Order: sequence, then structure tokens, then C-alpha cells
Amino acid sequence: MENTSTPTHCPYCALQCGLNITPLPQGGVEVTERRDFPVNRGALCGKGRTAAQVLSPAVRLTAPLVREGGRLVEAGWDEALDRIAGRLSATRERYGADALGVFGGGGLTNEKAYTLGKFARVVLGTSQIDYNGRFCMSSAAAAGTRAFGLDRGLPFPLEDVPRTGCVILVGSNPAETMPPSLRFFTELRENGGTLIVVDPRRTRTAEQADLHLAPRPGTDLALALGLLHLVVAEGRTDEEYIRERTTGWAEARAAAMAHWPEYVERITGVPVPQLRAAVRMFCAPEAAMVLTARGPEQQSKGTDTVGAWINLCLATGRAGRPLSGYGCLTGQGNGQGGREHGQKADQLPGYRKLDDPVARAHVAGVWGVDPDSLPGPGRSAYELLDALGTDVRALLLMGSNPVVSAPRAAHIEQRLRSLDFLAVADVVLSETAELADVVLPVAQWAEETGTTTSLEGRVLLRRRAVAPPPGVRSDLHVLHELAGRLGVEKGFPTDPEEVFEELRRASAGGPADYSGITYRRLAEENGVFWPCPEEPTGTRDAGAAAWAGGSAAADGEDAALDTVPDDPATDTDAPRTRPAADAGTARGAHPGTPRLFLDRFATPDGRARFVPVVYRETAEEPDAEYPLLLTTGRVVAQYQSGAQTRRVAELNAAAPGPFVELHPRLAARLGAAEGDPVAVVSRRGRAVAPARITSAIRPDTVFMPFHWPGEGRANTLTNPALDPVSRMPEFKSCAVRVEVLGPGG
Repeated sequence: MENTSTPTHCPYCALQCGLNITPLPQGGVEVTERRDFPVNRGALCGKGRTAAQVLSPAVRLTAPLVREGGRLVEAGWDEALDRIAGRLSATRERYGADALGVFGGGGLTNEKAYTLGKFARVVLGTSQIDYNGRFCMSSAAAAGTRAFGLDRGLPFPLEDVPRTGCVILVGSNPAETMPPSLRFFTELRENGGTLIVVDPRRTRTAEQADLHLAPRPGTDLALALGLLHLVVAEGRTDEEYIRERTTGWAEARAAAMAHWPEYVERITGVPVPQLRAAVRMFCAPEAAMVLTARGPEQQSKGTDTVGAWINLCLATGRAGRPLSGYGCLTGQGNGQGGREHGQKADQLPGYRKLDDPVARAHVAGVWGVDPDSLPGPGRSAYELLDALGTDVRALLLMGSNPVVSAPRAAHIEQRLRSLDFLAVADVVLSETAELADVVLPVAQWAEETGTTTSLEGRVLLRRRAVAPPPGVRSDLHVLHELAGRLGVEKGFPTDPEEVFEELRRASAGGPADYSGITYRRLAEENGVFWPCPEEPTGTRDAGAAAWAGGSAAADGEDAALDTVPDDPATDTDAPRTRPAADAGTARGAHPGTPRLFLDRFATPDGRARFVPVVYRETAEEPDAEYPLLLTTGRVVAQYQSGAQTRRVAELNAAAPGPFVELHPRLAARLGAAEGDPVAVVSRRGRAVAPARITSAIRPDTVFMPFHWPGEGRANTLTNPALDPVSRMPEFKSCAVRVEVLGPGG
């Protein structure tokens, strides 16, 4: 009998590339290209191609583990679940509900993220829940909400990128972090557009740019303000757009004018002629985009930094118009959906605010509980981790590895060790799971059905293709069983589609409205863009009219989409994003919203908000003791904390361990040669790795990837200084010194 392939999506980054899973007769599965998905059109990076290797029982957890005599030993599921429930219950009884913490992950499906948030608030009654997505795109989310009234990573599909005139790519290296997306930027240049890359390093992406701006780490805010100053000084503002579609311009303009080009050059190190060239390139075409990633976002002023780039878009009329706008390249696989449905400290499903009485009443009604029983907002991710062992005595952690990924990681490791009780549900025995009192082996991407939401805001269906190994159960099963043991018998189903149906009701009417999305639609339409409210009555046309007052009215979207020119290459390679009637959706269904803000922004008056911002230094500037700046990032063959990719031989061969990038001038001054062991020392600790000498880095900056634990752990060094709005730690810049070590370190 011939094996059947199952179309699904990659488990790694927010592109959520389409791929096929085929069981092999001899055992195991094969990953093959899936050309019908428009984001990757069949292309896969090395991580995607080898993703099935982590399904192997040889590299993963297949039985629960409990700590006995200081060691983790195998146990039965009932014993493990009973132990977790008992310790959570005892901790709550002794210290109160907020002594219980829950920490989630940006790789959890929407169904899991939703259920985890509900479990924390309904079953445990705790406010202490957050997730590792706080370390990813929270500054961009805060800035987007502040300016537009709504946060969705990209307010347009990736297929629009090659059809715009210019893209400024800030602090992003998609050639290594999401390689299949690089084709969109290559096609942009092939179509006559220009690419400007802002990055302290000359990355593989920067090498393909028409202009590379290499600012000193932590100075992106000054750079954006300097560009806006030049836009004003050179008369390149779109005054009609500013007048008709925005508010707050006078204050934002005054703030920007204090950042004249020579001043910005002194701060950033970017020469004035390059600043002027960037403004000319960005303003010359009719349409242009600014896309940010972790570079400007992972700063203690990340919200203001992203806000400054948004101000540049607004001043030039580049937001809410076809083929133009600001967008964030979300990182984690479900980083977008993960922050929409309740596992974040201040949110309820549908991107509702936890302190909004109307939102609380709506969600409580869906959950069948008293709104007053829901706890208020809790601590952000780093603050929650920092409180472990003191205010928070027991922690349930799902799908995250903060021992490697958190800033000031040695301190966070100690906080985890100080807990009275730690339970971890994961696919592999991560460095964090090794510290746990109970470890539960859970199913992963190809072994269970669920939805994710890509960086485009496209809700996708991941299909179950194979059965998990014996002894492995789903996260939904874990939460169902724990809820029952803790006295809540109903409301925590194990079937993901049943969970999604409840999520639809809970999100209805919220900013991230999924109520018009079903599993059937996702399967038939290759995903649906939110917001997608359920049509009240009548045909699609009547339904579109009924929703015309929303932040992205369906009829306004249809009209605006018709203004986007056809692209033969896109049309040939993949279906274009069109209204639902073109996609085969049943008549009467809302089409989804591929492109936001074309009619109005999601603010009460429909106008975008300029927010005045001014430059300020990083939380930790170099000094005599720590004269250099450290910045961190990723390499193409590893992913996030490496918990899964470090178990794949092919990926380890390509990227076997950490390293420290040094400029040749810095290396010569230190007396370091290629491959020499060097120690990078900050006020928080010391990391050791081989030197990699390259002119791709600034002489005043060193770079380390953050995928590895142990002595090469980059996040031992990083600064937990928090952005006052987003609570994002300052991963991207801290003061360090470098010491060359002799044999033996």
C-alpha cells in the first residue's frame, strides 16, 4: 500500500513554511517540498529539511521523569501527574494562588497557548503567567499598538515585499534566521526596488543590500530620528497624508529635529552621506516599507526605537497604503498567535486586555466563570523568572528553555534551582528540564493537529501526520488531566478542534478576531488572515457591509486589493492572496484580512498616532573596565536555545558550537588569533568560546550566537534591563571586555 503524504508546516520559525510529511516503509518519516504554499513555494532551510529527525525516540523524551534522590528516573503518567497536582495544590494552600507560576512558549500552538492561559487563570487562579515571546517581538507589538491601535507582525503578506519600491530592513538577518524569505528581498531588487539593511554586522543579508548602514549597537533610535530629520529638512514629508490620516505630527517632528545629521553620525557611526542616501532611496519610489526584527526591538528603549521607525513611515505616507507600511518580522513559530490568546501576563484571548472589564466579562462568559474570579495582570517574563523561589514557589513550564534563552542566564538558572517545585512539559530533555522535579514527554508538530499564526497574521493548520511514540501525550492532555486533579472537571478538552471552536468564541469581537475561521476553511484556503469575524447573516457582500465599521473593513479591503497590480511571477508560482470568493470560500464567509489599515487604522478615530521620541543611551554603556559592546544573534543551522536543533547531526556539523566574532583590528590589539579561546566578560558573568576574526563586525563590537549552554552561553552576559513599556530585556547591547586565554582557558 502506498504511503500518503500529509501537507503541514515546519515547526521552527514564524514563516511556517509548507512541507509534506510521508511515513517511510522502513520506519521514520520523510520531509519533502510543498510548492503550493505561497510563503516558501517549496523552499526549505536546513532546519526544515531535517525537522523530522527530532521525531525520533532516540533524541527525545518518551516517558515521564520524576526526581528521586537527586536524580530523574522514569515513572508512570499517573504518578507524574499526581505529583504535579499535589505540589501545586499544596503550594497554593500554603502561600496563595500567586505563588504558582506558569511559563509558556512562542512555539505552542494557538490551542495550547489558549488553554494554558485559561488553566492559569481558571484552575490555578494565578496572575503569574507569561511566556518567552516577551523576549522576541514585544517591543514591536507595543509600538504598533501605540501607533496603529493594533499589533500584527506584518500588516500585509510577504508577497507584497518584492512589489514595493524600497525596503529598510532593520536589525534582521533573514538569510540566516529564515532563509526561504530571502527570495522576497532578492525579487525586490530584481524588480528594480532597493534594499537598505541596518545592522552592526555585515551579515549575509547585508551583503545583498544596495546600502548597508552599520550603526553602533543600541543606537538604532538615533538613526531613525536622524533619517526623519532629513526627511523634514529636505521637504520629503507627505503633508496631505499627515493631515488626513494621522495625529501628533507637530510633537514628533519637533523631537526629530533635535537629531541633526552630524549629531546622529557621532552617536551611530553612520556617515552623513549614507544617511542622506538612505533618505533618497526610501523616499524616491511611490511605495516603500520598513521591517524591523530583534535588533532594534531587544533594547531597553525598544518600543521607542520601533516607534521612531514607524514615525518615519507615517511622515512619508508609507503606512496603510498598498505595497507600503511598517512590519515586524516575528521570530518564533507561533510568536504571533502565542501573544494573542492569553498566555501573556496582561492579555485574554483575542488580544483583549486583562484589565478591560468588557473583555473580562466576554471571556468569562465563554469560560463559564465569574469575571471577578479572573486574576489581574501579572509579572512580565523576566520579572516572573526573577521572582522564582521567593514570591513564586512552584512553576509549570511548557515549551521554553530559559536556562539558555533568558538574559542574565546564570542568575535565572539559580532562581529555577531555588524553586520548591518545577514541572516541565517538553519534547526533549532541555537544560531547563534537567532541573525539574517532574518532566512530561509531550507530542510535537507532526504528531498532533493544531493551528499557528505566521508572521503575516495568516492562521494555518498543522496536521497530524504520524503517531507519537508510546508513552508520549499531548500538552492538551496534560492540562486536561491536571485540571481534573485540581477540581475542574470540565472546560479543558483534549481535542484541538474543540479547543479552537471555543477560542473562536472567546476571540469574537476582539482585536485578533478568529471567529470566522474554522479548521475546514484553513484546510481549504491555505490559511486565513485575521481579523476574520464571523459573518452575522446574508451573503458575503452583505456581510462585508455589516463589518464596514471595523478596523479593516471587508469591503474596504476588497476595493484596496483590487488596486494592487498583478505580478506574473507571483501568480505563476503561488496563488495570490485574494478575497474569499477567489479562494473558494463558501458564500457568506468573511474573506479574512490580508492587508490591514488600507481604509483606516484601528484607533477610535481611524487615524495613526505619531509618538514623539528622543534618543537615549543604552542601559549599560562601555567604560574603562568594560570597553566593548556585545551583541547577540543566531546562525543559520541552529534555532533559538538549540534544544531541538542541537540534537540533529547535520545541523551540529554545520554549527558545532559558540564563537566570538572579533574585528581584525580588535583581535590584533588583544593578541587573538583565529580559533584562540577568548573570554567575554560582563558585569553578570563570563563566557568562553573560540575567536572568529572577521571584518564583518565593527571594531568596537563583539558578537556571539546564543544557541548553546555551558561556558559558551552568550546569555550569561546579557543585560536584563527592561523596556518600560514592553518589558523587553536589553539582549542586543551590553558592555563587555575580552580576554585572550592560554591553553586550557
